[in-house]
Amino acid sequence: MLLEVIVQSVADAVAAEAGGAGRLEVVREIERGGLTPSVDLVHAIRRATALPLRVMVRENDGFEVGPGELPTLRDAARRFEDAGVDGIVIGFARAGALVLDDLARVLAAAPGVRATFHRAFDSLSDPLAAIDALLSIDQVDRILTSGGDGTAAQRVERLRDYAVRPGTTDPSPQRTGSVSSPSRLTIIAGGGVTEEMVSLLACAGAIREVHVGRAAREEEDPSAAVSAVRVRRLCALISQSS
Repeated sequence: MLLEVIVQSVADAVAAEAGGAGRLEVVREIERGGLTPSVDLVHAIRRATALPLRVMVRENDGFEVGPGELPTLRDAARRFEDAGVDGIVIGFARAGALVLDDLARVLAAAPGVRATFHRAFDSLSDPLAAIDALLSIDQVDRILTSGGDGTAAQRVERLRDYAVRPGTTDPSPQRTGSVSSPSRLTIIAGGGVTEEMVSLLACAGAIREVHVGRAAREEEDPSAAVSAVRVRRLCALISQSS
C-alpha cells in the first residue's frame, strides 16, 4: 500500500522520503485544510526528492470557487503542469453536489495533468453517484476520502465499498504516461487516518493508497514538521499488516 504524506516544505519532503513515503501532497496552510503552495516551493521539492508530487490547487477554506479565484486556480494548474508534477489536487462542491463546471474550467487550463478529487468528496450527499460522475472526467484518476463518519472499522468498510464500485480499481503504486483512462479511478483513504486505521486498511486489502497529515508528524500536530521516524513507523505497520 502506497503512503502519501502531506508536506509544506523541503524539509518535510526530505523527511517523508527518508521515512519511506511513496508520494507527496504539497500544500501551504495545512491548518486550513491545505491551500495552493508556491510554484517555487514545488520546484525546490522536485530538486530535493525523487518522489512523485501531487499539488493542491485551492484558494479558500471551503469547496467553492470564491469571487475572482478562477483565473488564479487556472494559472496555478498551468504552472504546476509545466513544473512536471505527477498531478494536482482539486475539487468543488456546493450543497452536497459536485460542481463539475468549475472543475472542468480549471482542468482545461492544464489538459495534460492528472488530478485527485480531494475531500470535497466527503461533503457530497450521494458519494457513489459522485464516483460515477467523476469517472466521466478523464483527468481525474483519484478520489481522496475519509470514508465518512464512524469508527475506523466502519470507515474502512465504507472505503471498501467505494473501491469496488464499477470503474474503480486497485492500482499499482504509481502510474506513468498520459492522462488516465476514465475507466480507472483510485480511492485514496485520507482524513483523520491514524496508525490503527492504517493497519486496518492494509489488512482489508481493497484500498491500495493511504494519505496522512497528522499521523506523519510529532504529537500529531498538523502544523508540525514531518517526522521521518513517524513515517517509517507507518510504513512498517503497512508491511506488517499486508
